[in-house]
Amino acid sequence: MTKKRIILTVINDLLSDQRMNKVCLSLTNEGYEVHLLGTKFKNTHGIPPRKYKTLRFRMIFKRGFLFYAEFNLRLFIYLLFSKHQIVVSNDLDTLLAGYLATLLTQKKLVYDSHEYFTEVPELIGRNARKVWLMIERFILPKVKHSYTVCQSIASEYKRLYNLDMKVVRNFPLKEIPTFKLNKSEIFGEKKIILYQGALNVGRGLEYVIRAMKNIENALFVIIGDGDIKQQLKQLTIDLHLTKKVMFLSKISFSSLFAYTQMADVGIALQEDRGLSYRYVLPNRLFDYIKAQIPVLISDLPEMSLVLKQYDIGHKINGFSIMEITQILDEMLNDEAKRQIWKENLKLAAQEYTWENEEKELLSVYNRL
Repeated sequence: MTKKRIILTVINDLLSDQRMNKVCLSLTNEGYEVHLLGTKFKNTHGIPPRKYKTLRFRMIFKRGFLFYAEFNLRLFIYLLFSKHQIVVSNDLDTLLAGYLATLLTQKKLVYDSHEYFTEVPELIGRNARKVWLMIERFILPKVKHSYTVCQSIASEYKRLYNLDMKVVRNFPLKEIPTFKLNKSEIFGEKKIILYQGALNVGRGLEYVIRAMKNIENALFVIIGDGDIKQQLKQLTIDLHLTKKVMFLSKISFSSLFAYTQMADVGIALQEDRGLSYRYVLPNRLFDYIKAQIPVLISDLPEMSLVLKQYDIGHKINGFSIMEITQILDEMLNDEAKRQIWKENLKLAAQEYTWENEEKELLSVYNRL
């Protein structure tokens, strides 16, 4: 029997969204006809060939209310006339269009919550949060099929909306096609402290930059783009740390792992700025584990569970520059501990794979 046609909708440019790529690959391999829909701006790069079809709306507005309104209006109209039987709304910013379109057609709706959207720091204290909360409270109690990235978020939605969400964590693929880069040609002979991901508030990046003042023979490499990138660059200049901190632009997930493998320590810090950050379980943490790199994390519930299960690095209790400096220095130079972490990372990397996790994902779709 021919599998159903699925369209997955997300409000980014698709280029570096690893979760969406993994979900689409799993569904494609299961026999579904998969389309992934996102956004495109004037200078957005093209998408390399993939096993599933991609589509991007050329957006007029780039941010704010008009951006979200434009996307959801266009998405709603597109979904009304599309031949897809299943619509997957990824995060709250695509859910309104998906819900309304499925309400007026025979299509089925699935909700994939990548984070606790209404609790992100960018919304807390702003009027826009009230709008998103209205959408959340209106739609989520009516959603029948859903999943999210960790148990803490699933439990919170259960408490608020009696929503039974599956948990599908952001583990990396067991086999990642990659290539080797010459570390010394790119970074020299220094040890590498790596952060990869969005450059937004509350990621602890400014603290690590300040700590670099007293860390020798090391380079802090920051890969990604975001709202505070220019602030971080200016801080680096002001502290005269341009030889100790390097910024690289966002790299597509097909190439990123080649850079991840060259690191000596991976940074996955998060400030406790609302429930979205408190319950964070980021891709980057598992990417570091896949590359068998010791990790430095914040003492937050979901990430701490990973370190409790496997001794693979350090966690910090606060954001003291002195503490971060001392811990990073130890993580780079204590070879006995590094050897223990490396052995544990081998075990963790075997467990935290997408192939193990996708069973939960497919259980959602195969019962529709």
